[in-house]
Amino acid sequence: MYEMLKGMRIIEVSAFIAAPYAGLSLGQMGAEVIRIDPIGGGLDYRRWPVTGDNKSLYWAGLNKGKKSIALNVRSDEGRDIAHALMTAPGSDNGFVLTNLPPRGWLEYGVLKEKRDDLIMVSIVGNRDGSVALDYTVNAAAGFPFLTGPVEYDKPVNHVMPVWDVVAALSAVQGLMAADRRRRETGEGGLVQLALSDTAFATLSHLGYVAEAEINGENRPKTGNHVFGTYGQDFETADGRRVMITAFTARHWQVLVEATNTAEEMRKIEKKLGLDLRLEENRYAARKPITDIFRDWFKRYDFATVSSKLGEAGACWGPYQSVSEAVAGGSKAFN
Repeated sequence: MYEMLKGMRIIEVSAFIAAPYAGLSLGQMGAEVIRIDPIGGGLDYRRWPVTGDNKSLYWAGLNKGKKSIALNVRSDEGRDIAHALMTAPGSDNGFVLTNLPPRGWLEYGVLKEKRDDLIMVSIVGNRDGSVALDYTVNAAAGFPFLTGPVEYDKPVNHVMPVWDVVAALSAVQGLMAADRRRRETGEGGLVQLALSDTAFATLSHLGYVAEAEINGENRPKTGNHVFGTYGQDFETADGRRVMITAFTARHWQVLVEATNTAEEMRKIEKKLGLDLRLEENRYAARKPITDIFRDWFKRYDFATVSSKLGEAGACWGPYQSVSEAVAGGSKAFN
C-alpha cells in the first residue's frame, strides 16, 4: 500500500472485474475506495472460486482494502445516501467509478446536477453501449486464432481476462487525467471507456492491424514460439518445463554460453547465411535452434538447468502451477 493518493475518495459502483480492479489499483495507491452494493450482495458476491462455506475468494481478492456500503437504491433514502457520497464537496471528492449501466440513479447527468464538476469514469462493453465481456471481446479481436498449438486450426480462448485488466488500468489513467484537468480548470466530466476499444487499440498499437492492412497478412499461430524473435519452452531431464527467451543480442549471448552451444549455433549461421545476433534471424532459424537447445535441456535435471541459466544471467522462467508458485515462489514472484 502506498500513500500517493491519500485523501482522495472514490465511490465505486461495480461488478465482476474491470471497475473493481480499477478501484483496487487506486486503493493500493492510497485512495479511499467505497464500494456501493445492493443489500444482500452484488452480482459477483458469490463468484467462483469460493471457500468451503461458499465465500467468494474472487470477490475478496478484487475488493480488499475497500470500504463497503449496502444500499437499496430503489428507495429515495438509498439513492440520497449514494448521491451524497458521490457528490460530496471538496477537491478530493466527486469521483465515481462504475462498469454498470450508467442510467437512472447512476446517470452522469443526474449526478452532475448535484455537483457540476463531478468526474465519472464509466466502463462499458462496446462503444455503442451494447453488452460485451472480456471473453467475447477477445474472440472478436482475433487472438484465439493465434493461440494454441500450431497444428490446431480452431480458436483457443485464453484464461486470463486481460482486456478487463487493461480496461481497469486505462480507467485509472482516465480518472487521474480528469482529476488533473479539474484541478487546473475546475471542469469535471464523463470519461467513458469501452472494453472492446481497449482490445482493438492494443491490436493496433502492437502491429496486428498494420500486418493485416499493410502486409495483407494475419499473424501466424506459432504455439509456444515468440513471434519475430526467439522464445521457446523445453523439458528438462526430470520432466520439468522451462521457458527461455532471447530478445536481445545480450540475451542470446548468455543463453548460448549457458548451454555451451556456440559451435552448433555457428554451424547454423554458416548453413543458413544468418547472423543469429539479430532477433529476426533467430526467429527465422527457430526450428534448428530449438533442436539444439532441446538436446541440451534433456541432458540435465531442473536444478542443474536452473543453476546454469541463473549463473549466466539468461532470461528464463519455470513452468509451475499456481499452487507451486504460491508455495515455492519464483524470480517473478520474489
